[in-house]
Amino acid sequence: MQRIANLLVKKDEQVLLLKKPRRGWYVAPGGKMEDGESIFEAATREYFEETGTVAKDVHLKGVFTMVIKRGDEVVNEWMLYTFLAHDLEGTPYTETREGVLGWHPVEALATLPMNEGDRIDLQFAVNEPGVQYGTFTYSEEYELLNSTVQTSVERNEA
Repeated sequence: MQRIANLLVKKDEQVLLLKKPRRGWYVAPGGKMEDGESIFEAATREYFEETGTVAKDVHLKGVFTMVIKRGDEVVNEWMLYTFLAHDLEGTPYTETREGVLGWHPVEALATLPMNEGDRIDLQFAVNEPGVQYGTFTYSEEYELLNSTVQTSVERNEA
């Protein structure tokens, strides 16, 4: 099963997003994990490769199963691990082979063109405490057919 790790930086009430050329959708920088790599290592490596910056104060915010269906048949499935950081070191690229990078107000996550599962994932990551888990099921055209999400927040015991 394919494993993908992405990382969103939220700084000064803005988020750094990558606009992909194929669909014109916005995503958090990230990509495929390499063999033997931890999810943290993959997220920070992919973030650096795609932005030219180093994310600071990185935390896991989401773990998702992504399913693509044709009718009742599952045609693709992968895991997505989403991380959030609150600062970065360096100046981000403006454009790479992956797409165009830019800062956007946090509120823009509600309206920018993107995969609807990513919208749920990224809005939670920047606005809510804890970690979100779930499954997003899509058609082959990436129409969100179904989603189930759960959240957990660790309590500090006194």
